[in-house]
Amino acid sequence: MINNKDLQDEIGNNHIATSAENPVRKDAFELTDDQKIALIKDDVERILQTIGMDLTDDSIQGTPNRVAKMFVQELFSGLDPSKKPKSSTFENNYKYGEMLVEKNITVYSTCEHHMLPIIGRAHIAYISSGRVIGLSKMNRIVDYYAKRPQVQERLTMQIVQELQIALNTQDVACVIDAKHLCVNSRGIRDIESSTVTSEFGGKFKEQHVRREFLDYIQMDTKF
Repeated sequence: MINNKDLQDEIGNNHIATSAENPVRKDAFELTDDQKIALIKDDVERILQTIGMDLTDDSIQGTPNRVAKMFVQELFSGLDPSKKPKSSTFENNYKYGEMLVEKNITVYSTCEHHMLPIIGRAHIAYISSGRVIGLSKMNRIVDYYAKRPQVQERLTMQIVQELQIALNTQDVACVIDAKHLCVNSRGIRDIESSTVTSEFGGKFKEQHVRREFLDYIQMDTKF
């Protein structure tokens, strides 16, 4: 019989996502950022003291505050709906009807199972149904959803869903290739392996369209 602790370990060790949405409480934004930083600072102090660190040392005495600010203002800022980038779109006046691919978008995220970094690249494509989106907005969408405690499968789906809504089309695809430090630096400690996830909508479910997209992201575009 598997107890609750064993089940939690199983979920974490096997990279299982339990929802397509981030598990955020309804009261998640009742505290201000400053209040959150103060509370997290105390928690980080407690962790460091528990593992035996000397917080009077000049090198580490500022660490709790640095970590707290990093959590709230940087690593997990994508949890805050007010920080969601505006997905402004425009009429496709030049009638470009082929696939548009934005590839090698840097992904920095954090594994929600072990709170260790996920580092990789995202490749996105869409086929316009009448609207187009600024190239930098695609990068910002990736960055926004990555700045959360995440699993890679969910992140891939969220990027596609956001662009489908913004562009009013199902014809969106995303592939992410990333290294998980929870695999690379702990546990099995396999520094060579990476994880690839994909989400294909609309026309990208057709084999020849999907193949075209995958061929594009394999192209050597170093300048």
